[in-house]
Amino acid sequence: MSQLEIQIADGIATLTMNRPDARNALGDELKAAFAAAVPALVRDGDVRAVVLTGAGGVFCAGGDLRAMLAAREGMTTERWRQRMLDLHPWVRQLMELDKPLIAAVDGAAYGAGFSLALMADFVLATPAARFCLSFMKVGLVPDFAAMHSLPRVVGVQRAKELMLSARELRADEAQQLGIVMEQCAAADLLPRAQALARSFTGASPMAISLIKREVGMALATPLDTTLAHEADHQALCYQSSYHAEAARRFIAKEPAMFSWPQT
Repeated sequence: MSQLEIQIADGIATLTMNRPDARNALGDELKAAFAAAVPALVRDGDVRAVVLTGAGGVFCAGGDLRAMLAAREGMTTERWRQRMLDLHPWVRQLMELDKPLIAAVDGAAYGAGFSLALMADFVLATPAARFCLSFMKVGLVPDFAAMHSLPRVVGVQRAKELMLSARELRADEAQQLGIVMEQCAAADLLPRAQALARSFTGASPMAISLIKREVGMALATPLDTTLAHEADHQALCYQSSYHAEAARRFIAKEPAMFSWPQT
């Protein structure tokens, strides 16, 4: 059985980290599965949205510390650095995915597991969800792009506090900080995430891609550049067949092609 189960149906890809005996820790096999799966999702035009979750009541406990300690013998700084660099292609592709990415978090999202959740456009969580950038507890720095993503969600000061304290966030505080978008019961978590993903199968892929790209660059982009990009992208979307049909339906008071699912 693969440590990363992939189910594709009705335009939705559901990725389940399936290593419950190790709390879905990111060992070499699971990372290799991501490295194979993510580029395939990028290329698959039939996949319109992606849900990422974990099996066994845990999202992901982070790196496999036992495996990391076992690998220390004979491991130079440069070799370890290269191991990290080898992860970057699929990490970058997941961060820049031009399709909605929804994280469904139950239980622990620790270390790199928290980093994975931060890659998502929307994080849904159960009341039992726990978030922690635990790296400082073992003398490491956050990875899997958390130093890029977390300050953009919670601000620089709070990001430093969460990284340096390595304290745990419960679901309520994570929602207050904007890390979690909404909470739901464990039994409703995956159905809600998939309903949200399903709503995007009726949306404009072009508009989604352009919105994600522009918002992702917003904090590093001057206003004049943003305004120019808005004009470019709006012109592209205006000429699309999707916009023409969506506008026609709106005027005719017909059901919309895209509608955010109600809670």
